[in-house]
Amino acid sequence: MTKVLVLYYSSYGHIEQMAEAIAEGARDGGAEVAIKRVPETAPDEVVEGAGFKTDYDHPIAEVDELPEYDAIIVGAPTRFGRMPSQMAAFWDRTGGLWMKGALNGKVAGAFTSTASQHGGQETTLFSIITTLFHQGFTVVGLDYGFQGQMGVEEVKGGSPYGATTIAGNDGSRQPSDTELDGARYQGRRIAETAAKLAA
Repeated sequence: MTKVLVLYYSSYGHIEQMAEAIAEGARDGGAEVAIKRVPETAPDEVVEGAGFKTDYDHPIAEVDELPEYDAIIVGAPTRFGRMPSQMAAFWDRTGGLWMKGALNGKVAGAFTSTASQHGGQETTLFSIITTLFHQGFTVVGLDYGFQGQMGVEEVKGGSPYGATTIAGNDGSRQPSDTELDGARYQGRRIAETAAKLAA
């Protein structure tokens, strides 16, 4: 059975919800799925002052375990149009895996959240995807087979580069059904692609 890791960082829980939907889709695609998060690197006073969520159910991922998976789906919110330092710090520790080519040929994807509709979703996805390409992954986005990302009848995330959600400036907007469906679709496509490449 294909093994998929959903690896995320979430400050307020939006990306955590998307990670759960991504995992659900990957399971529907026939994969065995683990959901893990990267360590918090912000000082305690920043975490407390900003009201970051701290009660996560998912364990912390270890860099050395990444080669155990056939696919890794990476999710993080934007920080000024790029992945946050917490996620970047985790991938900055993977130089040894890169030197060995330990992740070459595996499948990956990215998902994100922003406060506004034009808050850097695609540049944030590309900051994650660039890292994935350097590690040798085959990257799978949110193709237009998911028609939910089309149209402007409602506020919604979604990009051909990966599933997204919009949190609102105060973080009060939660992922919509459409956005969660996009995450499920991408998770399933990645799991199915990984299974085909492993066959």
